[in-house]
Amino acid sequence: MRRIRHTMQNYMNLWAKTVKTGIIKSNLVPMIAALMLALYTYELSFVEHIPHILFAFIGTALIIGAAGSFNNLYDRDIDAIMQRTKSRPTVTGELNSKNVLIVGFVILIAGLIALYLTTPLAAFLGFLGVFFYVVPYTMWTKRKTIWNTEVGSISGAMPPLIGWAAVAPDIWHPAAWALFIIMVIWQMPHFYAIAIRKRDDYGAANIPMLPVIKGMRRTYIQTNIYLILMMFTSLLFIPLSLGLMCASLVLGGIWLWISFVGYRQMDEKKWANKMFAYSLIYMTAVFATVIIYASVGIFLQ
Repeated sequence: MRRIRHTMQNYMNLWAKTVKTGIIKSNLVPMIAALMLALYTYELSFVEHIPHILFAFIGTALIIGAAGSFNNLYDRDIDAIMQRTKSRPTVTGELNSKNVLIVGFVILIAGLIALYLTTPLAAFLGFLGVFFYVVPYTMWTKRKTIWNTEVGSISGAMPPLIGWAAVAPDIWHPAAWALFIIMVIWQMPHFYAIAIRKRDDYGAANIPMLPVIKGMRRTYIQTNIYLILMMFTSLLFIPLSLGLMCASLVLGGIWLWISFVGYRQMDEKKWANKMFAYSLIYMTAVFATVIIYASVGIFLQ
């Protein structure tokens, strides 16, 4: 019995790596934040929308898992070269490629159905997210251009729009786009930092990440440009809440300060480590603030 449990646990761990559960968890936070903010903004009942919340949660998790599966399948050749990815089950053969493909399509369809049960718009946005991640990013730009991070950021920023669309009548409120744009821009400093830390891996696999092709100075300048743009994006919160605007602005300002000061005081790897660590703090803090703000507002309505 113990051996069976151990085998099942190992099998589940293999699938967890394949669908990238870490990415699923991190992307559910902005989705929930946008959904809660939409409920508060349009003065909608939380209790009446519990089914929408559950379907949005399940659907978003499933489509992200499907995108991760397709990405792992397509990238088996370069994953085998890089130290951090060479142990993926799709590389080692611990999971059959055909089975991964089948499971990917099954959970994609199930996820889109779950999102459709909230609104057709949420399902459409979910489909766009998977499409952008698999085709323009994974199959095209990732191996061809330094702008691959920018292209991939579109799919990475879809969860807030999905969450908003799951309960709101449309997605044209400035706050919805503030969350989307923040997620788009956040990914550049975040993934540039990863690319610096793993530059040798990306270079060996011939993946044209910005630090590999253009060097550290260009990466530093481009990072700061995006951080400044992200601070300006905070102004989109003004029609809804000056508090959210200030919180986002301050958190972005701290990140820019870390970039300026750290670049002058640290070597590039230490700078990248600091930037990567704060990117996680920034995203968690911003979206946790949104969730708390919206939850309190819904309770007091």
